[in-house]
Amino acid sequence: MLKIRLERVGRKNDPSFRVVLTESKNAAKSGKFLKVLGHYDSRKDTIRLEGEEIKSWISKGAQVSDTMHNLLISNKILEGKKKNVLPRKRPITKEPTTNDLQQTTQSEQIATNEAETQSESQPESAEEEAKAQESPVAKISSQESLVPVPEEREASEGEEKT
Repeated sequence: MLKIRLERVGRKNDPSFRVVLTESKNAAKSGKFLKVLGHYDSRKDTIRLEGEEIKSWISKGAQVSDTMHNLLISNKILEGKKKNVLPRKRPITKEPTTNDLQQTTQSEQIATNEAETQSESQPESAEEEAKAQESPVAKISSQESLVPVPEEREASEGEEKT
């Protein structure tokens, strides 16, 4: 796909640009182009464009870069609206202070404690209660998991020792 874009040719701290027709896969600074369609010097604000050739290449299917599109509109070679070439601004978000962070962590801890106490006080189902009563288990408070206690082995080991 052909593209009409700007190619920088000026010295360091003295930018000037060529308007070139190039393959879109070529890098901007590669120097590979098919045709020079004009010049643009941003410091002196001089623009020389070959309007008829640019229009003919656009009609043949060449795409125009956003900045070049805006230059063509400002020079009245093309008609339409200018495109926004600046990056989008993100909305300003208030950074949380240390007091805000402390208040949110305290409120989260209170909410989790309330949820735990409600879940412990309400039995989940009758079947789970029956299973819990049938097998002897010990509850480990730090992990909150059920671990079976081997009562038969403890009794048999104690009898052998005496």
